[in-house]
Amino acid sequence: MHGGHPLGNSNAHPLGPAANSSFGSGSQRSTPNPLGSNVSSPATTGDEIYQLVLELYNPPSREQALSELSKKRDQFEDLALVLWNSYGVMAIILQEIVTVYPLLHSASLSVQASNRVCNALALLQLVAAHPKTRHLLIHANFPQFLYPFLSTTSKSKPYDNLRLTSLGVIGAIVKNDSPEIIHFFLQTEFLPLCLKIMEIGSELCKVVATFIFHKILSDDGGLMFMTDHPHRFYIVQLVLNNMIEQLVDSTSPRLLKIIVRCYLRLADDARARDELRQHLPEPLRNATFFSVSDDPTIKRYFGQLLLKLSDNVGGPQ
Repeated sequence: MHGGHPLGNSNAHPLGPAANSSFGSGSQRSTPNPLGSNVSSPATTGDEIYQLVLELYNPPSREQALSELSKKRDQFEDLALVLWNSYGVMAIILQEIVTVYPLLHSASLSVQASNRVCNALALLQLVAAHPKTRHLLIHANFPQFLYPFLSTTSKSKPYDNLRLTSLGVIGAIVKNDSPEIIHFFLQTEFLPLCLKIMEIGSELCKVVATFIFHKILSDDGGLMFMTDHPHRFYIVQLVLNNMIEQLVDSTSPRLLKIIVRCYLRLADDARARDELRQHLPEPLRNATFFSVSDDPTIKRYFGQLLLKLSDNVGGPQ
């Protein structure tokens, strides 16, 4: 990130070179009309975005600027580059994150404070999703600043929103299937936090956490990490089995689909496959979930799983 004063000098753009290329001409992406007509939504100019980024430097205007940038974040493709390359902006986002740490294990986190941090996290998600900044975020160890949010246990909305938005940032990072990124999350304390949310989080948090877990499993190094140590695999299997048992009473087809995909991936490992044959949850053995959804994809995944384990597991093929 650049050095110097955020307002720079007369020859330097305060938001760095990305601002001149992306915003100087007022380039923008049109917003699709939900009715499908040719009537366009009110346009947000590059200068407006530029001004909002500048307002991040001013503490009294920062909360509103975070909110407006979060709302408009999909209107400019290179906003992630502008945020990353603008002097001090990533430090401002980090400051917004760490400011609420003292409130995380109390009951005093307000909706307003949570929303403010979530807006900062939404901008961070842009940086996490952009191919030119994703790895830079990892090299700066930025995701680890989100782990305190993932470790909270309060089920109230302000805390749950923080967990969900933080998971969204990490989900954006792992989407590109990079072994380097997967290795980063395996070497930090993310996995226990992810497994805990998979087991006891809200439904939407479970869906996103299990998506991330499956992305880690999809990497060969991730699969080896989960299956090489018997105790670690036992914990993973226990969490997945508990999730299946929970779904008997409160079915979620989208969560069920991702869980079965996790079992499928684990079954690619010979030792894990043997363990799954012995300890597969009964609802997966007896086709309890076959009537849950008309989604043919879920039924196909069930069939593939039972076929992989067919030596000792009965069930519809």
